[in-house]
Amino acid sequence: MKRILLVTTVAIFTMGFAQADGKADYMNSGCVGCHGTTGVSAIPTYPKLAGQNAAYTVKQLKDFQTGARKDPTMSAMAGLAAGKEQSIADFLAKQK
Repeated sequence: MKRILLVTTVAIFTMGFAQADGKADYMNSGCVGCHGTTGVSAIPTYPKLAGQNAAYTVKQLKDFQTGARKDPTMSAMAGLAAGKEQSIADFLAKQK
């Protein structure tokens, strides 16, 4: 019983850190300046990222980074998320 409790506690604790890291990665990536703190921008011209499929968000970020998708602002900003695409996408997917 103690072993199950310990494993469950560690799993919950680790999940909390994963969510916190995704939020921190998002907040520190520069995305928040245009897309808002939860992926919902107050400016209508910037797309809503909250609730997007994580795989889609990762692909879009990588496409901007490689030049497969072009936008002057996003091409420059996507580089700030390099290496953190998945954690950012996972955070955004859970937002509403």
